[in-house]
Amino acid sequence: MRQITDQMVNEFLLGQASLLHEWMGSHLIRDQKGSVVATEFTVYAPNAKEVRLVAGFNQYEGWKHVLTKIHHMGFYRIEIPLNLEWETYKYEIHTPDGRTLYKADPFAHFSEVRPGTASKVSDVYDYQWQDQKWFFEKKKSYQEPLLIYEVHLGSWRRKYGQFKPYNEVVDELIDYVKDQGFTHIELMPIYEYPLDDSWGYQGTGFFATTSRYGVPKDFMYFVDRMHQAGIGVIMDWVLGHICKDAHGISFFDGTPLYEFDDQDRRENLTWGTDNLDFSKGITRSFMLSALTYWMDYFHIDGYRIDAVSNLIYYLGTKDKGVNQDAINFIRQLSYHLFGKDDRILLMAEDSTDYPYVTHPVDQGGIGFNYKWNMGFMNDVLRYFKEDPINR
Repeated sequence: MRQITDQMVNEFLLGQASLLHEWMGSHLIRDQKGSVVATEFTVYAPNAKEVRLVAGFNQYEGWKHVLTKIHHMGFYRIEIPLNLEWETYKYEIHTPDGRTLYKADPFAHFSEVRPGTASKVSDVYDYQWQDQKWFFEKKKSYQEPLLIYEVHLGSWRRKYGQFKPYNEVVDELIDYVKDQGFTHIELMPIYEYPLDDSWGYQGTGFFATTSRYGVPKDFMYFVDRMHQAGIGVIMDWVLGHICKDAHGISFFDGTPLYEFDDQDRRENLTWGTDNLDFSKGITRSFMLSALTYWMDYFHIDGYRIDAVSNLIYYLGTKDKGVNQDAINFIRQLSYHLFGKDDRILLMAEDSTDYPYVTHPVDQGGIGFNYKWNMGFMNDVLRYFKEDPINR
């Protein structure tokens, strides 16, 4: 069993961990010859009384596999001497007040196809990338024009009500994007979310490619092909709030773990979600690791951060006051991502007049390098709503 050190725990709790995906969640364990000899499950549930593993291989009977508390700060782990790749599983969390929760793995790389909500063990470590030319030739975005095509894969040229897999849609999308002269595509959320009728902005699995369009390596292939065609890939990312669905990370161990403890600040009535609390180190580490994961393992070129006003101000309104903890985290995130690759795109979808949103952190800014011109967009839409006589 791999060791969790005090340094790893401290970095997580202090909001400094950017590689949680390498040791949290489910992982296949290999011997020196590369053969899978076990599957490891690690979860953080500091307020749980007991944590069990429910999965297909144990007939979803959690009493058969109780996780061991391996650190007093609330980390649980179990190692199963089986190759459980593609196995379906959840954590059965018993709370001190007698409740039993069934939770998907917050760090899972994949999930079962909806309407199922369980996680699946998936290996993301041996895809052979062919986009070296793209990264060698890619320049800072300020040096040439950007033309970005925003696309929702679930509805783009959809046929017979069926989702197109990544490896089926990629050629057609490349042809369209190239023909129209776009330099980048911006994908509406493709991490896991529960509702087909949505665009994906209420996430439940921030480390999991949605199973609607294929497995994780299918999405790697999608990005790889885009890069080989000279097209950058940007992800829409919801940073400030999470879906309330029972299997998600909301109230993960029966308490508001990543979200605000205070209900008035936690409840996001606009979207029916829970707002994240960036004063908590574990929340900062969770999101820092998630965005690092997609950049490292899926070669994502940038992020468009959704609803930045909901981060800058509590509940998204100026009269509630500035959320300095969230602003400080965006600065931390910017410093971290630009330190990894100064060519990354970090875009704010922001309708506020808060100053220095696109200034670098070392110049007192929040750290985005682009901002959606929401005012121009809304002005244009209002203009076209007018009767032609009044235009």
